[in-house]
Amino acid sequence: MKLEENRAPDPKEESMAGDRQEIMEIAMRAGHILLENGAEISRVEETIDRICRHYGIQSANSFVLSNGIFSTMGNQREEFFARVQHIPVSGAHLNRVAAVNQLSREIEEGKHTIADLERCLDDIENMPGKRNIVQIMASAVGSGAFCLFFGGDLLDSAAAFLSGMLLYVYILYGGYRLSRLVEHILGGALVTFLCMVFYHLGLGHNVSSMIIGSVIPMIPGVALHQRDPGSDGRGLYCRFGADDGYGAGGPGDRPGSGDDVHRLLPDHRRESAMTELSAWFAFFPSFPTGELFKQLLAAGVGTAAFSVLFYVPRKYYGFCAACGAWGWLTYFVLEWAGMTVTEATFFAAAAVVFLSRLFAVMERCPATLFMIPGIFPLVPGAGIYWTAYYIVTDQMELASRTGFSAVKAAVAIVLGIIFVFEIPQSFFKRVLGKKRAGETARNQ
Repeated sequence: MKLEENRAPDPKEESMAGDRQEIMEIAMRAGHILLENGAEISRVEETIDRICRHYGIQSANSFVLSNGIFSTMGNQREEFFARVQHIPVSGAHLNRVAAVNQLSREIEEGKHTIADLERCLDDIENMPGKRNIVQIMASAVGSGAFCLFFGGDLLDSAAAFLSGMLLYVYILYGGYRLSRLVEHILGGALVTFLCMVFYHLGLGHNVSSMIIGSVIPMIPGVALHQRDPGSDGRGLYCRFGADDGYGAGGPGDRPGSGDDVHRLLPDHRRESAMTELSAWFAFFPSFPTGELFKQLLAAGVGTAAFSVLFYVPRKYYGFCAACGAWGWLTYFVLEWAGMTVTEATFFAAAAVVFLSRLFAVMERCPATLFMIPGIFPLVPGAGIYWTAYYIVTDQMELASRTGFSAVKAAVAIVLGIIFVFEIPQSFFKRVLGKKRAGETARNQ
C-alpha cells in the first residue's frame, strides 16, 4: 500500500490566504466606519461586498444590524474566516460616509492596492471635524431659524439664537464628559433656564417656541415639528390646549400665546380640498404666501445650519437646504389643500427622499448626505415635547392625542422613505439623462 506523501505548504497559497483575510478585515473596517457614522445598512453591506468581490473573494457574506457587523468567508477553494464587530451608537459624521463611498468607487476603478487601503482608512477615521466656533454658530443659527419655524417672532428667535449658542458651548466644553442621558437632562434644564431669563428680561414672548427651537441641537436627527389641526375648524393651527403662562398676554391675545401655542397659517375656511387647491393655483388671496415664504426660509436656513452639525461636506449645504425647504413646501401645500397631517407628512417625506436621490446621482455621493438633514422639518419632535409637557402637567387626554399624532407622523415618514427607496436607481439616472449604466450605481 502506497502512502500519500506529506506535501509542504505552498507559499503562494499561504500568501493568497493571508491577503484574503487582510481584505476581509479591511472590508469590515470600511463597513464599521460607515455604520458608525450614519450610513444606511444596505450601503454598508454593498460596500463590504464590493471590496471583497473586487479583490477576488467570491465566498464573502455579511449581515449588518444597526449596531453590529457579521462577516464570513469560506468554501472548497477559499479558507474560512468569521468576524463579529459591535458598532457603538455614535453621532452622524456624514463626511466620513462620503469619503468611504468615494474610496469604494476608486477601488472598483483599480486605483488602490491592498497596501494603500489601510492608510486611506486611517486618513478617513482621522478626518478633522468642524471647528468648535463653527459648530457653536451653526447651533445658534439653527435654533433661531427653527424657533421662527415653530411660530416664534423675531425676538423669540433672537432668544433661541443665544440659548442654542450657549447650549452648544456646554455640550462641547463640559457635557461630552457625561453620559448621554445626564448630558441631555442638564442641557434641557440649561435651555429652559436661559429661555425663562430671556423672557423675563423682555427678550421674547413665547417661551414654548423658544425652548423647542433651542433644544434642537441637542437631539440632531430626531425632533422637529408637530402639526395638530385645531378642532374648532378655524384653519390650520398647532393647538395644544393649555396656557403655559408665558405668552405675550392672555389666551387669544396673539398667535403664540395662551391656548394657541403657535399659529402656522391664517384663518381660512375650505369648502372642499379641490376648491382650495384650484384657488392656490390661481393665486387666490386666501393662500398664505407670506407665511409660506417665512417658513420656507426658516426651514432652509435651519436645515443648512444643522447639516454642519452632521459634518456634511461644505459643498453640499445648499443641497441640504433645498431638500428641507422642498419637503416643507410639499407638506404646507398639501395640508392647506385638505390632506390630513399624516397624509401630508407621507408625501412630504417621499418628496425629500426623491430629491435626495436625484442629488445623489448628480453629485455621485450617498443620498443620506441630503436626506438626513432634509427630513428635519418633518420629524414630529415638538409633538413629543408637548406630550411630555402634558404628562407632567397631568393633562392625559391632550398627552395621548399629541403623542398619537407624533407616532402617526413618524410612521408616515418611515413609509415615505421606504416607498421612494424601492424605486430602481436606473429611474433616477434616466431622469437626469445619465448614459453610462455603471457610472452612478453606488450613489443611492
